Amino acid sequence: MDYDRRSLFVASALLMTSGCARASGDTDDTASADKATGPGRLPRRQPRNWQDFKAIYLHGEGRIIDSGNGGISHSEGQGYGMLLAEHAGDLDAFDRMLRWTDETLARPDVALFRWRYAPNEAVSVADPNNATDGDILIAWALVRAHARWQRPDHLRRARQIILAIRNKLIHGVAGRSLLLPAMTGFVAPDRTTVNPCYYVWPALDAFRRVDGAQAWDILIKDGERLAVDARFGPMKLPCDWIDVMASGAVVPAAAKPPRFGFDAIRVPLYQAAGNRRSLTTDVVAYWRGLAGRGADIPAWIDVRTGEQAPYALSAGGLAVVGRVLGTNGASLAGMSSSPGSDYYSDVLALLSQSLFTRGARSAP
Repeated sequence: MDYDRRSLFVASALLMTSGCARASGDTDDTASADKATGPGRLPRRQPRNWQDFKAIYLHGEGRIIDSGNGGISHSEGQGYGMLLAEHAGDLDAFDRMLRWTDETLARPDVALFRWRYAPNEAVSVADPNNATDGDILIAWALVRAHARWQRPDHLRRARQIILAIRNKLIHGVAGRSLLLPAMTGFVAPDRTTVNPCYYVWPALDAFRRVDGAQAWDILIKDGERLAVDARFGPMKLPCDWIDVMASGAVVPAAAKPPRFGFDAIRVPLYQAAGNRRSLTTDVVAYWRGLAGRGADIPAWIDVRTGEQAPYALSAGGLAVVGRVLGTNGASLAGMSSSPGSDYYSDVLALLSQSLFTRGARSAP
């Protein structure tokens, strides 16, 4: 949903620079959750695989802990965890995460998920709103799980979520079919705010095959056109958030910094994973230019002014760069990254390393 990864990465960089060994989000809940592995703590090294990631971030009851955001859990993390568990063939972990997600985050009125669980707040799930990327990731993980394990309940649950996404989260503006970031909060009379990284292309392709409704064809076609239109500044980079105006214009979101940053880094990753590399050409040119000069890749860049973050991209972000460039990081040797590691950086690294290295199982 709309927690601020910019603040998270600034805080992480400052904490590591001052010698602090823990993430700012290491709460009593996460510190005591599993003393053997310390889920929610800042890991000493990047997880090499799902088993490492699980030992650090998966609470025994089935929730993925976001170590950089106060030990909360969210539908995004549950979706990523389920995808990584499916990829590793870990049915037990997959079903534990699914069970916790359904019991804790599932909305009673529609087959979507409340986006945030905060264990140390008086009301752990206070916001009823969903986060569309979390819904998409969970549904896609279920489709893949059915393809692997042939469990009818996985496909049945996936179809419920896919139908809810189609009915509740596709919105028309100025002749465009758009994917809303959530059920509420992003549509105004003059504009609709969209997060381009919520277009998880392999998942949308899978939904089109599973559901078969024409709405997916239209959303995908319009989404590809939006990806072309939503490139800004002299380098034509995507933006973390955009506004699609009632007039049809596409501009950086008025309420957000106009940055190619912590959200938008997933845009070219999903495009490459979804066989849409033609949409990545401008980002590839930007990254190749920096790598060719031996310059660090900044954590964000203002697409309008060219201002750059005063710290480098995370290790997970560099893994994304390597995957999109097709180098697996070989040409990035010697480039620095922000110090430390946390949930989001490690998710990016594992997605780049394993999830998209072969064709996704996506058909029932």
